[in-house]
Amino acid sequence: MNMPVVFIPHGGGPMPVLNEPGHRPLSQFLRNLPAQLPTPKAIVVISAHWETPNVSITANAAPDLLFDYYGFPQAAYELQYPAPGQPELAARIQGLLQKQQINSELNQQRDFDHGVFIPLLLMYPQAQIPVVQVSLLHNLNPAQHIELGQALSALREEGVLILGSGLSFHNMQAFFNGSAKQPSQQFDAWLNATLCGDADIQTQTLALQHWQQAPAARFCHPREEHLLPLHVCFGAAAGDTCQRIFNDDLLGARVSAFMWQ
Repeated sequence: MNMPVVFIPHGGGPMPVLNEPGHRPLSQFLRNLPAQLPTPKAIVVISAHWETPNVSITANAAPDLLFDYYGFPQAAYELQYPAPGQPELAARIQGLLQKQQINSELNQQRDFDHGVFIPLLLMYPQAQIPVVQVSLLHNLNPAQHIELGQALSALREEGVLILGSGLSFHNMQAFFNGSAKQPSQQFDAWLNATLCGDADIQTQTLALQHWQQAPAARFCHPREEHLLPLHVCFGAAAGDTCQRIFNDDLLGARVSAFMWQ
């Protein structure tokens, strides 16, 4: 049986694990999510917070944490998530990408950023499942990220959970000035209709490749690094049925999570 593919909102910095009131629905969703999934043999995370010229893959057997946020309480910098890496899986991923003529490199130094360890702290707090992180491409090309997902899709047959970690709305200024509500609802409705409606995979692919034409698209994503993990998930899903599994307000914006199976 193929593992599902999941795209999640990872929230604002460490706030989902700090009991911040506005993040409680998201935190509860992430805690409950593993009950909807088969137990993965390993997890491959595509986080919004790592971009490289070619695809990079963490190949460290014991990655540390990268506290790539600032201005939070001291507890946010004392978090631990000692999940093992899996160099063999990293090499397997590189082989899959090579077959599709996607340039990639193994990275022995990269630690897990908060787009990886914050949601996983809630989802799999025992930190026993091996984790490998795969970068976004710095060019932010939507078609290439769908192709990246297509190349990773074979891992699903091997018990690997492919997890996209981003946000379906990411306009920092709008989060702080209270202007996020209506545009985020418009874009969220488009995203849900595109992914979970009756359109065939070619139509869906075309829509995601031209996502900037969606209602309020550029307002919701002035820069699209938090959206593109979803494109990778869509590619990895290989036409499977999509279901919206979370839909709530976060810091005044409507955000969603999706699962393909």
